[in-house]
Amino acid sequence: MIVANRREELKAHLESSGGTRGFVPTMGSLHKGHLSLVRESKRTTGHTVVSIFVNPAQFNDSTDLEKYPRNIERDLDMLSGLLGPDDLVYTPQTEDIYRGDPREEIDIELGNLDRVMEGAFRPGHFRGVVKVVNLLFAIIKPDKAFFGEKDFQQLAVVRKLASHLHPDVEIVGCPILRESNGLAMSSRNERLNSDIRNRASVIYRTLSGYSTPAPDDTVREIREAVINGVDSEEGFRTEYFEIVDPSTLQSIKPTCRAAEGLSWQGCIAVMAGDVRLIDNIRFSFPFNKG
Repeated sequence: MIVANRREELKAHLESSGGTRGFVPTMGSLHKGHLSLVRESKRTTGHTVVSIFVNPAQFNDSTDLEKYPRNIERDLDMLSGLLGPDDLVYTPQTEDIYRGDPREEIDIELGNLDRVMEGAFRPGHFRGVVKVVNLLFAIIKPDKAFFGEKDFQQLAVVRKLASHLHPDVEIVGCPILRESNGLAMSSRNERLNSDIRNRASVIYRTLSGYSTPAPDDTVREIREAVINGVDSEEGFRTEYFEIVDPSTLQSIKPTCRAAEGLSWQGCIAVMAGDVRLIDNIRFSFPFNKG
């Protein structure tokens, strides 16, 4: 594989490569979930570009940015076992990505997508995501870009960005990979102590337990049950749990009852000790709109 630290170096290598191009954007501290995206890109495209860049524009909390795990040597070692001699890893510094003002807004209307859930709790987060993904798409010009479904709201935002500004890029959502206890794989898991990490199984276990609700259950009842179930675990606190339309992320009315019809997504954010975790699951016994 080829490692490029500068935009011009990356472009020179891209110009000499042919075939379909897959792109896997990451913030490093790679795990099996990231590697599954790389494998999917390798399986379905001619060559693959992986970026490793901790994007400061999407952190609304400077302390969170400072604590974000970084291990570039380990990341490159993991990728070397998957990528071929013509595949690329782009490892830019902030000044190489943001050659203008990193706070400059992208002129795109996201509607409800950046106002709810993560958008409400992390103001400006998705604007930072949109800015960096837009720049990376413009630099790399991929045919396909691969994103994990763990970041369900981010995936919806990136799809909106692509539809407006990069219609030739196919956005591929890839399934969540989980640890043996059900915890969704995340770079942030490295910050959990062993006790919290083991007990973090409560998140997926609780979501799974309520993902096939009884016909008379209302959204309000299920939300309360999930939140109470997670929060009953010592050291865990739910920031939000919402059952939403998977396309618009519009919350389902609290009085709606389970019924045959459309399917919905349950999205949750939990403070596990001092580490913030997110997860989501499809509700297989859908709700009607009441």
